[in-house]
Amino acid sequence: MTEKREYTDDYPDKTLYIPGPTEVREDVLDAMSQPMFGHRMDRMTDLYTTIVEDTKDFLGTDKEVIVLTASGTEFWEASTLNLVDEHILCTTCGAFGERHANVAERLGKDVDRLEYEWGQAVKPEDVRRRLERSDADYDVVTCVMNESSTGVRNPIEEIGDVVADYPDTYFVVDAVSALGGDHVDIDAHGIDVIFASTQKAFAMPPGLAVCVVSDDAYQRELESDSASWYGGFQRCLDYYDRKGQTHSTPAIPVMLAYREQMKHMLDEGHAARDRRHREMAEYTREWAREHFDLFPEAGYESRTVSCIRNTRDIDVAATIDAVSERYDMVFSNGYGDLGEETFRIGHMGEHTVESVEALTDAIEDVADL
Repeated sequence: MTEKREYTDDYPDKTLYIPGPTEVREDVLDAMSQPMFGHRMDRMTDLYTTIVEDTKDFLGTDKEVIVLTASGTEFWEASTLNLVDEHILCTTCGAFGERHANVAERLGKDVDRLEYEWGQAVKPEDVRRRLERSDADYDVVTCVMNESSTGVRNPIEEIGDVVADYPDTYFVVDAVSALGGDHVDIDAHGIDVIFASTQKAFAMPPGLAVCVVSDDAYQRELESDSASWYGGFQRCLDYYDRKGQTHSTPAIPVMLAYREQMKHMLDEGHAARDRRHREMAEYTREWAREHFDLFPEAGYESRTVSCIRNTRDIDVAATIDAVSERYDMVFSNGYGDLGEETFRIGHMGEHTVESVEALTDAIEDVADL
């Protein structure tokens, strides 16, 4: 049995370059220290309606937005319960696409996979071919926008355009580590559900999930016999329409932080935030090609997490420890079996090219590149 390890509150601060959580502004952290108030007070209505409507403005969507106290992965489960009667097609090219399929199986759904080797991207033409040829009438097609285990950015816009040709099939996108930093026109590409976690590209503390829901997905849930209770679209959205609040007690301090950070995000603007993330990704890729190589398929590289192939056979774990010890910066090893074969740099949230360059300089020094 695991023994207690006392939390001492005297740890050195580390700058985070992992796939999340990421760095959070001081004023955003400070916002969480406001006096507590009740979740059925008018103040809560003011807070929740502000963050919901500001999120719609930032994302440029006319669809409904839910901000729920949860990890973003709550919506793996909720969207499956809300939308899938029987058949679901899960596209998988890494750990998180596969995990979405596993969740659907645990919920008793009939799961088909469109599988790719790790590092490869999901291809829209393959999705179309599967939909055309399958005997199953799929209720849902799923895809991970940003497969952070491999550094792949899947072309969800083109995949959404394909699924839109099948009006009885809904398109669900896991954008946990992308939304807020990597622009996607949600309303233009047949995306019925797209969800994220606040501790990634939103650069907020962990604890909230953001989900955008189409009218069609909402109506579909009304017909379902097995909709999620906590993450039910109807339950969440109807309560918001009636009360301007959440149906269950939320993490109020994190929502206060959300409000503060959303001010910064709106000031920067979605296009400028997307451009900054592209610049960070391009810098990191150029650096990786100079010293190592990239793991993802060419042309499908992530804009928020770079997965770098360890062509020099450096000791990844030792390098991470040394950079942490000498420079108080933390990046990530490869995911699962890719632990020493790759390493990952998260360039998301409030990072800049200059702050990412500080990390790569530290890696060069420690690894003697």
